[in-house]
Amino acid sequence: MRPIQQVLVTGGAGYVGSVLVPKLLDTGYRVKVLDLYLYGENVLDAVKENPNLEQIKGDIRDRAILERVIPSTDTVIHLACISNDPSFKLDPQLGKSINYDALFGLVDVSKQCGVKRFIFASTSSVYGIKEEENVTEDLALEPLTDYSKYKALCEEVLLREQSPDFAVVIIRQATVCGYSPRLRLDLAVNILTNLAVNTGRITVFGGQQKRPSIHIEDVTDLYVQLLELPDETIAGKIFNAGHENYQVSEIAEIVRKVVGEEGVEITTTPSDDNRSYHISSEKIRCEVGFEPKHTIEDAVKDLCDAFKAGKIPNPIDDIRYYNVKMMLAKKLK
Repeated sequence: MRPIQQVLVTGGAGYVGSVLVPKLLDTGYRVKVLDLYLYGENVLDAVKENPNLEQIKGDIRDRAILERVIPSTDTVIHLACISNDPSFKLDPQLGKSINYDALFGLVDVSKQCGVKRFIFASTSSVYGIKEEENVTEDLALEPLTDYSKYKALCEEVLLREQSPDFAVVIIRQATVCGYSPRLRLDLAVNILTNLAVNTGRITVFGGQQKRPSIHIEDVTDLYVQLLELPDETIAGKIFNAGHENYQVSEIAEIVRKVVGEEGVEITTTPSDDNRSYHISSEKIRCEVGFEPKHTIEDAVKDLCDAFKAGKIPNPIDDIRYYNVKMMLAKKLK
């Protein structure tokens, strides 16, 4: 196989993508970003002058754009989606069209254009509720929501397309946390940190549910690492990618400790969100050598530093930090 030189990142201006793309450029890859830029056209401004970066504003459902963008691409890192359950529920047909239907054209054009590797960002929520102490990749999937159901269906499609000329790898990532230029404040650790810093009060819904987390620096390091590995190590494989598995109530206590215990009040209220699972990331450690280096505490500290530095203006009311609010405003179809 020829060495990977050109990478297409769908959703490259999103929460994970805007941290990943600069790392890919620093490593020496040529990078194309295909994104709708719903959350701002400036999230990649720090690297926009890099001659190895090409930014394309477009929709992954548009086959003509795919046929223009994908030629000369060695690897696709597919991050683009309507992300998380509440966003998907706003318009299930829209969610299906982007998260599932669009995959068929993306894979078809990728194979026609000679793409050699396809890395798919799935989610650990495909497991649903599990009683097992450690949820491993061989357990049955029991997705509870349309968002996770279509992620699981995408996995099936991609595994069928796996071939010696088209290496597929699927990453079931835990809930990502930490600071990004395209920041999300609607993810567990980030939500609690924002509330603690800017209101002095944390509301925990339920609290006993276990939520696996991974720092944004670690998951983006993983995607870079996956480009450097030989096909035989990763082709046709599924990997969990998480680090710490804490109950939501425990995450709240970590946040309060970092922010300052005296100034933060925690209240608990019932929740009908029963998703709870403790994922094992032993397979990816043993087979790929991936070991996260950052903790939830690090993510909270990074966010606190960003708040203090004025990098997150108007964090409570600005809709660009909240996927549901932004989608309602943009009326995406």
